[in-house]
Amino acid sequence: MSIRLRLALWYGALCGLALLTVSLLSYAVYSRSQYSVLDRVLVLSANHVSAGVRAAGRSYVLNADRDSLEVLLRLYGPDGQLRQTSSGGPNIPPTSPTAPLNTPAGPAYDWLARLVPTTASPAPARENAAFGMVRYGGERWRRYVVRLDNGGIPIAYVETLTPLGRLDDAVAHLRTLLFGLGLASLAVVVGLGWAIAGSALAPIARLTRTAHDIAASRDTARRVPTPDHRDELGRLALTFNEMLASLDAAAKLQQRFIADASHELRAPLAVMQGNLELLRRYPIMPPGERQEVTLEAEREAVRLGRLVNDLLLLARSDAGVPLRLAPVDLGSVALDAFRDASRLARGQLLTHPSPPPEITVNGDADRLKQLILILLDNALKFTPPGKRVELRLGIQGGQAEITLHDEGAGIPQADLPFVFERFYRADPARSSDPGGTGLGLSIASWIVQQHGGQIALTSQVGQGTTVTVTLPMNLPNATWTLSSKERDFHDAPGAGAKPSS
Repeated sequence: MSIRLRLALWYGALCGLALLTVSLLSYAVYSRSQYSVLDRVLVLSANHVSAGVRAAGRSYVLNADRDSLEVLLRLYGPDGQLRQTSSGGPNIPPTSPTAPLNTPAGPAYDWLARLVPTTASPAPARENAAFGMVRYGGERWRRYVVRLDNGGIPIAYVETLTPLGRLDDAVAHLRTLLFGLGLASLAVVVGLGWAIAGSALAPIARLTRTAHDIAASRDTARRVPTPDHRDELGRLALTFNEMLASLDAAAKLQQRFIADASHELRAPLAVMQGNLELLRRYPIMPPGERQEVTLEAEREAVRLGRLVNDLLLLARSDAGVPLRLAPVDLGSVALDAFRDASRLARGQLLTHPSPPPEITVNGDADRLKQLILILLDNALKFTPPGKRVELRLGIQGGQAEITLHDEGAGIPQADLPFVFERFYRADPARSSDPGGTGLGLSIASWIVQQHGGQIALTSQVGQGTTVTVTLPMNLPNATWTLSSKERDFHDAPGAGAKPSS
């Protein structure tokens, strides 16, 4: 069952319950009031006759014309025999005046009107009096009998009767009318509920169709039309569009990643394949050329292995696999990475803090070393010989800080927002790097995030680049405090460094 149908049925059920309650109340109030009026007329008429009989043994009311009131008055003797009947009334056969007194009848209205509780009091019946019911001429007659006593001995019975036919017909007509109007109103409410639910759920229907079309076509660039009003459905459409935009961005990023990875893998494979074909076609080759071809193939194999390792590491980051963190001496890790990177220098002037500060952080020592190596390697690749590459460690604002500054070519401002994207290279010079994979800064950013830190890069073309990494400190294990001079590390050029030739 659809939501639209369920809502329409719920609307119909609630409105039907309300209509039933209102109709039942209206019917009960009308029925009770009309029948109570007749009962009061009977009681009042019987009281008039009783007063005359008690005072003079007879009542002029019995001789009056009663046609307009449709009330029949009858006087019975103490033996129950009919003595006198009001003029102008129907010739109803005499009845036993003691029957209502022995077995009083209930209210004249039907059981449906009795379902509703009421605070209105019925017509008052005096002592030694009761209501009854008889049938004559195919209709009900309401009767009221009063016993007149003298010293506890009955002297007469006064009976008043009135027909209920027309009132019964009016009440039955009202009952039928209310039932018909209730059914018609219920049908209208269900129809309106169906239409209103359809209109209210139209954005969801459009959203469902769009989702189905996107699933069929895999076109995440499509969007759901958003309504002008900002209700729950409007916010749902906006949220769905945001999800589509996120999926679209992720799909484009994945496509770009696959294309870039394919391109990066193709280059070393092509070189290796060419060198192997060359060795196969020319088995007799001078030793020098053979060694050169072999070395080139080996270099490309090493590059290919490094690229695959980087891809596996990024796949691990995408899978959300966390690192195992433990207290690490950041100064020792930085010095270790600096020593390895110094072998990559080709005339650049490398400097580092000496001695390294004792800064303890919660981290993975291998990944922190990889982070610093990536930054040093990246700086050395794009810094010409004779220029400085400076590594600094310190504490800023209660956090460990790694700063790497180089005097290289710099990065254009337009490329800075994208430097941490995978396979992104800022310029053709960087794209022609034979040993790079384009994944270094992406991996560095992931390592920093895994340690709960932040990485920032600033650069100016022709003046160099500065990378700043901040990491949370393991304060209970921090045993060394930097002075302002040591924090700045304004060492003399080349201090503590081992420039490579």
